[in-house]
Amino acid sequence: MPLTGSDIIKIVIAVILPPLGVFLERGCGADLLINILLTVLGYIPGIIHALYVKSYYQNARRSMD
Repeated sequence: MPLTGSDIIKIVIAVILPPLGVFLERGCGADLLINILLTVLGYIPGIIHALYVKSYYQNARRSMD
């Protein structure tokens, strides 16, 4: 299944503001707290985690369809 416009926007947001990207994907929970911590400790780990969360839950949603 190809990426939609909203998927691309979420990826861009995840690169610019990693915690916001995780919040849009998962809401306020453990994933968001982990991402905030990673972003504070180093911006790159926060980006990697945000893209991982986006990819993981996107694939999980698509496999359920």
